[in-house]
Amino acid sequence: MADTVLYEVSDGLATITLNRPEAMNALNIATKVALREAVESAAADDAVRAVLLTAAGERAFCVGQDLKEHIGLLAEGSGKVMSTVKEHYNPVVRALTEAPKPVVAAVNGVAAGAGFGFALAADYRVVADTASFNTSFVGVALTADSGVSWTLPRVIGPGRAADLLLFPRNVKAQEAYELGIANRVVPAEELRAEAEKVARALAAGPTVAYAAIKEAVAYGLSHSLTETLDKEDELQTRAGASQDHAIAVQAFVKKEKPTYLGR
Repeated sequence: MADTVLYEVSDGLATITLNRPEAMNALNIATKVALREAVESAAADDAVRAVLLTAAGERAFCVGQDLKEHIGLLAEGSGKVMSTVKEHYNPVVRALTEAPKPVVAAVNGVAAGAGFGFALAADYRVVADTASFNTSFVGVALTADSGVSWTLPRVIGPGRAADLLLFPRNVKAQEAYELGIANRVVPAEELRAEAEKVARALAAGPTVAYAAIKEAVAYGLSHSLTETLDKEDELQTRAGASQDHAIAVQAFVKKEKPTYLGR
């Protein structure tokens, strides 16, 4: 894995760090490949019970595509210049959203374009008070990718999503919180500690239940109430058969704090 993306697993928490602060964590090919590998590894690893997605530096979480590299590829006339959506962005977003474990994004600065998309693909966003969000796609005459056309309307509603996509602007942390983009806004100097606290709390929780909640919410967004009720029945049956459920019930009866196994 390239040093532009750092990957570490500790006590059930996988921490993925975009590591190009000098380039505002822009996504060149090496970074995209390494990020895809890291996210897919975390999603597939049974030892990982939660994921923390963050970035080095203070200025940016991720400003999206590395346009300097992109211009060079355009100049070469390669017909594959836009294949990065299929080869890199889509697999990253799928791995984040479909992972059977919670994903926390610690947004330390600007999250633009695909960087915004990756933050939206997380289940929970802890945001520095100095951070901001920008769709930015129209600014380079492109449409939305990295799942933004799906996630953003579901987070803030289609009307507001259309406004931010058609008229890109910096959405600062407080407005992001009011819109529902940010789940929690904290002072910049406290971001990493707070995000890790949230992620580690989730890593110690009932992983099977978290996975079921993610699946239920995603399913309910595109299915009828009747279909969703059937899905809830299926998922609750699965969660009810987990060891964690038995542990939780026993702990409740004994008035003790449960220690979950993640299975």
